[in-house]
Amino acid sequence: MASTLLSKTLLANRFAHSLSFPSGKTQILTSVFSKKLFRVQANSARVVYNRTRRFSSFMASSVAGARAHFSSKSLSTDDPVVSPDWLHSNLKEPDLKVLDASWYMPDEQRNPIHEYQVAHIPGALFFDIDGVSDRNSKLPHMLPSEEAFAAVVSALGIRNEDGVVVYDGKGLFSAARVWWMFRVFGHERIWVLDGGLPKWRTLGYDVESSASGDAILKATAASEAIEKIYQGQVVGPITFQTKFQPHLVWDLEKVQENVTGRTHQHIDARSKARFDGAVPEPRKGIRSGHVPGSKCIPFAQMLDSSQSLLPADQLKKRFEQEGISLESPIVTSCGTGVTACILALGLHRLGKHDVPVYDGSWTEWGAHSDTPVETAS
Repeated sequence: MASTLLSKTLLANRFAHSLSFPSGKTQILTSVFSKKLFRVQANSARVVYNRTRRFSSFMASSVAGARAHFSSKSLSTDDPVVSPDWLHSNLKEPDLKVLDASWYMPDEQRNPIHEYQVAHIPGALFFDIDGVSDRNSKLPHMLPSEEAFAAVVSALGIRNEDGVVVYDGKGLFSAARVWWMFRVFGHERIWVLDGGLPKWRTLGYDVESSASGDAILKATAASEAIEKIYQGQVVGPITFQTKFQPHLVWDLEKVQENVTGRTHQHIDARSKARFDGAVPEPRKGIRSGHVPGSKCIPFAQMLDSSQSLLPADQLKKRFEQEGISLESPIVTSCGTGVTACILALGLHRLGKHDVPVYDGSWTEWGAHSDTPVETAS
């Protein structure tokens, strides 16, 4: 029942937003679910599954368990990922928060909220990429305002002094987007779980089924908070303070300037076929091709077979193979600003911590009739 309620809560708020209900009607929907929450909280289901551990996985877990537990404050932000072993050893640290930021392409027909309910890392909260977005933009999951992001993160119970580990259900995909979002709003103590939930489960670590009452309350509060912000209402208390980093996000105008100015090397994370314009774009009304002067490094080339980030030497080789100089500025893009963040993640591992992402990416650029487009033909 708790799991069903979480899904209904998040989907109801999305539904209300998509219909553009007046603020009063939106509040009726959210308040209905809020009232139910308090009845469910005391009896919310919380089931832990123990997966059969292979010998190698058991040994890896034992080594992790033998290490001294330490605060996330001791973890370096130079490397943007943490291992499942590290997270398992530090999962109960009070200053460490874990977010499930699973998101999938529409044609994959996967429901991230449902999958979170079926299995998630113990204590993890769900971060809704589509929900935590700019309500004033027609483009998918664009960055929300500073005020909206602060309200959502505060509602999730995350403070500025906390470390945050984010993961997804594919291994390393949408989690990079949330890593970038936190950095855009000034929070550096954010890491991606290397290999995500699949690697966590392969190593035999426990997962929870069904959301706790606390998780439901926080998810509902976060969903209501962003709706209220965009309706001009006051939200509080705000426990997470943002500090916007404009150098980490580009808009259409900045990319247009770069087409002629070439101050930054532009890397596109989409597939080569989409980049070349050899196949149609998955979204209707979007032209095929790429931004003039950009180069293609599909995001999958940043990852190994376990969907973990490649070692620094291999990452460096991939960029060099495409003629990308690590000594010069770089900007990344993709289809909707999700997988471009995987390129930024890889570049961060190589010491480039100031790589901007074009938020609107190809969905914005390809939809404009007056933006220049190149194809392979």
